[in-house]
Amino acid sequence: HPHLEAPVQLREHHLLRPSVRAVWLSLVTSLFLHGGWMHLIGNMWFFWIFGDNVEDRLGHVTFAAFYLVGGVLANLCHWFSGPASTIPVIGASGAVAAILGAYIVTWPFARIRCVVVLIIFVTLIELPAMLVLGFWFLSQLLEATQQVRVGLDGGVAFWAHVGGFLAGMVAMPIFRESEPPRQVRIVEPLA
Repeated sequence: HPHLEAPVQLREHHLLRPSVRAVWLSLVTSLFLHGGWMHLIGNMWFFWIFGDNVEDRLGHVTFAAFYLVGGVLANLCHWFSGPASTIPVIGASGAVAAILGAYIVTWPFARIRCVVVLIIFVTLIELPAMLVLGFWFLSQLLEATQQVRVGLDGGVAFWAHVGGFLAGMVAMPIFRESEPPRQVRIVEPLA
């Protein structure tokens, strides 16, 4: 029966584009969001181990600027690796990677205590920061290139880790040079 036909539904699709300001702002705000508790705990663990030394070297205000610049550069590196991707990127991992890059150029031979598990044996060993952080960086670089080669688009933003680490290595000497000279107080002995 022609009168009993279902009405045709028209669907309109609207593509919403964020403003340029919102895009640039998200490069910073994304540094304070995480994908879950383990993501947050992992970032804070690395931040706690390496960040306090970098902050001591730079001072509180310069360290905050370094963290934000490193995070934004890390996010841009991730974006350049796949500018058409629509998968959201969140987390401080790129900014924390910048801290790791700063650490490796400042204290390459500092001893890092590591837990080594060999089947049922657990021991602590101390390794130079260059070896520990160099291994971490190479693992991130291999994962990032694997994503490109296989064509994966999602999960961990390995290019943000790579970009953040390299940004930290380059930026640390620049930020250190901008640090105001510390005043030395000379105490004269009483006569």
